[in-house]
Amino acid sequence: MAEDNQAPAGGVAAHLTIRDGRGSEAIAFYEQAFGAKEEMRHLADDGKRLMHAHLTLNGGSLLLNDDFPEFRGGTPASPPGGLTLHLQVPDADAVWNSAVGAGATVRMPLEDQFWGDRYGQLEDPFGFSWSIGGPKAE
Repeated sequence: MAEDNQAPAGGVAAHLTIRDGRGSEAIAFYEQAFGAKEEMRHLADDGKRLMHAHLTLNGGSLLLNDDFPEFRGGTPASPPGGLTLHLQVPDADAVWNSAVGAGATVRMPLEDQFWGDRYGQLEDPFGFSWSIGGPKAE
């Protein structure tokens, strides 16, 4: 991990709140499923929960932290919804198979689509929706 890499290089970066103290588990999943690389992590004062983590993934940044209900009046984070994280990759089948093998659930099968991509949607073990797209095989 590169401790000096504290922030995304630019653009828009998703910042996920992982419920139920499973932030470290989420990092391991994203590494296995999508080939993410952990750039840094900071634990909270309790030594268990993630205050902040920065991953690089498919040329971009993914930030995450464990839920801290005590900073929101005791209310836990709501379940993820209304958002899909998209990965545009050269080989959709390879990334798809890796994610499913790591424990993602198929929500929309990976298939050739009318707009020219192979495309499908998955849900990760933490409730986040991911779409994977790539060129159709010739």
